[in-house]
Amino acid sequence: MSARTSDRIRELLARAGLGGLSPHVAVGALAACLLVSAVGLWRFWPRAPAPEVAFEEPGGGESAAQGGADAAGEAAAVVVVHVVGSVLHPGVYTLPQPSRVADAIASAGGPLSSADLTALNLARVLTDGEQVYVPAIGETAADVMAGGAGGGSAIAADGTVNINTASATELETLPGVGPSTAEKIVSDREANGPFSAPEDLMRVPGIGPKKFEALKDLVSVR
Repeated sequence: MSARTSDRIRELLARAGLGGLSPHVAVGALAACLLVSAVGLWRFWPRAPAPEVAFEEPGGGESAAQGGADAAGEAAAVVVVHVVGSVLHPGVYTLPQPSRVADAIASAGGPLSSADLTALNLARVLTDGEQVYVPAIGETAADVMAGGAGGGSAIAADGTVNINTASATELETLPGVGPSTAEKIVSDREANGPFSAPEDLMRVPGIGPKKFEALKDLVSVR
């Protein structure tokens, strides 16, 4: 350290009230303070967050679109039908498309010995939401239509409504049955199978003894 530099340091120490320190000690202390300050700044200086980078798989949009198309294709590849009449297990069945009347009867356990299969076109292709009614030997064409065969009207000539085959719209023709109650009847029928007797309507939420009393003479189950 030159004499001039040493004199300059002594002058600065004297102004700071540290005239008793030697220049070498003062330089060492200053260097230590600078080192501590640098470490503190490096340790606690706020760091900018790392930028978020979103990665998109090649063809991701196409995959999503393809997935939606596949789901739509699967939904269109089945048919839901209601099989009733002279079969072993009447009920609602989901079949692959295309399926035929013969397939619907087979899914319901097959025909009873009393079934008249000659009254049906067993080769007919099924449509979604229809009812397949298997008549018994001796039933007339009018009986079959009243039973809803081939998706015919569920409202008979005498005005009674077949609650096993009626659509929600047809059920709404009954007194006190609005859209909500009609949908509940259809949902119950699909979940639990056809009604065995008109009194079974009381298992549907919202239809109690009082409401059934007003309906009992206006509904049928075949």
